[in-house]
Amino acid sequence: MDKNHQDDKKFLEEQLQWCKEQDSILEEVNVKLHEMKKIAEYVLKHELTLAETDELNGQLNKLKREVHSLEKQLYSFVH
Repeated sequence: MDKNHQDDKKFLEEQLQWCKEQDSILEEVNVKLHEMKKIAEYVLKHELTLAETDELNGQLNKLKREVHSLEKQLYSFVH
């Protein structure tokens, strides 16, 4: 294998790894967004007390922060 071929192979392997990492982050975002959707759907179907509403808002805010953190990871990779 010549040097250019080795360099190309190494580059493509790095790109593949980068794509796998991005896919993993996106999957985590997807899971968090589905959790948020379930909470929103639950709220629409039920009469909630103020305490229940506050608790669910807290869960939504936590999930929102987690999604934001994951998004930062997506954009922190430079390629």
